[in-house]
Amino acid sequence: MFSGIVESVGEIGRVQSSADGLRIWVVSDLVRTDSVKSGDSIAVSGVCLTVVLSEEGGFCADVSNETVSCTNIGNYAVGMPVNLETSLTSSKLLSGHLVFGHVDGVAKCIQIRQDGSSNRIEFEIEPELGKFLAEKGSVAVDGVSMTVNKVIDSDSATVFSVNVIPHTSQFTTLGRLKLRDNVHIEVDMLARYVARIMETQSRINEQN
Repeated sequence: MFSGIVESVGEIGRVQSSADGLRIWVVSDLVRTDSVKSGDSIAVSGVCLTVVLSEEGGFCADVSNETVSCTNIGNYAVGMPVNLETSLTSSKLLSGHLVFGHVDGVAKCIQIRQDGSSNRIEFEIEPELGKFLAEKGSVAVDGVSMTVNKVIDSDSATVFSVNVIPHTSQFTTLGRLKLRDNVHIEVDMLARYVARIMETQSRINEQN
C-alpha cells in the first residue's frame, strides 16, 4: 500500500521481454544500501511491483503479461523517467490518499495550460472508469496523489482535470507530460466500494 507521495524520479535502465512478460531495471538514487531489498514492494509510476534484485543505485522487477496488458509499461524504453514510492510503513505520514498500486487503466493527456503558478492538465479516460471520478475526490495519476478539479462525462469518454503545483511538477514526472502522453490511473478504492454497494442495492430493489 502507498500514499501517492512520490519519493524519487528514476529512469528505466533496461527492458527485457520474455514469454512471462517483462523484466525492467530501474536506476534511482532512492535505492541505497539496505534501503530496498529483494521482496519489497515499490510503486513504479503507480504500478505496484516486487523487487527481484536490488543493488546500490537501482533495482529490477518482473512485470506479468496481465500487468503489461492493462498498463503503459509495455511502451517503456531506456531513459524514460518513472515515479517511485516505497510501500507505507507505520512511521510514514499518510500525506496523500491510500493508493494500492493496482492500476485501473490508462488515460491520455489532452490539454495542458497554465493556471497561475500551476498547470491545469486534462485527461481523457473510458467512461467505465470515469464513473468512479468525482470533483474534489482523489485519483492517482502515474502514482501521484491528485485532487480531481472537474469531471465531464460523455457517451464515448470522460474528461477530468487536475492542478499540478510547481513542487509536484519539479519532483514528479507530471512536470514532463506532453500532449497525447498516456498515464496510469488508479481510482479511489472508496469510490469502487460505494459503486458496488449501490449496484447491489439496485439489483435487490429490482428483484423485489
